[in-house]
Amino acid sequence: MEDSRRPHVTIIGWACTSLCLVSYTAAFSHGASLSACADMMPRHLRAQLHSPNNNYVTVHTNMSFYFPGDKVPVTVRSTRDFMGFLLQARKVSNDEIAGMFILIPPGSKLLTCFEDGDTVTHSDKSLKRNLSFVWKAPDQPIGDIKFFISVVQSYFVYWAKIESATMAQRGQN
Repeated sequence: MEDSRRPHVTIIGWACTSLCLVSYTAAFSHGASLSACADMMPRHLRAQLHSPNNNYVTVHTNMSFYFPGDKVPVTVRSTRDFMGFLLQARKVSNDEIAGMFILIPPGSKLLTCFEDGDTVTHSDKSLKRNLSFVWKAPDQPIGDIKFFISVVQSYFVYWAKIESATMAQRGQN
């Protein structure tokens, strides 16, 4: 009697494990959660963090400085496909999130970490490589900024806080 139950118990255990993994995967397939706002780390189980220095993703702007209220084009370029991301602009002085994104590509959505539209994340699991955004600087001076992106290649592999070059703030416009 005991031996006849063993296959059923094994199948039930496998099914429960599979359903749990599918629910975790589905939970992040529509973007990062608010719990990632502060440290930009995905909350995947058993995910492997890779060094931000050994990545295949770059964050660029075509400007080395900006004025308060400026609209800044931001591009993310990758030599490999990735599924998920979290993008923010942060003040160099204190690492606070700053500004808001006003133009985002398909497959992404705005996230409100501290203020409306201050963060962008993926909205689906489609493969991504090259993305273009427009960030709007606050109307008040905030100092120099950098853009940071965390990228999820697969559920288990990610890079956190890959940074752009510093963008210096100039006087009032």
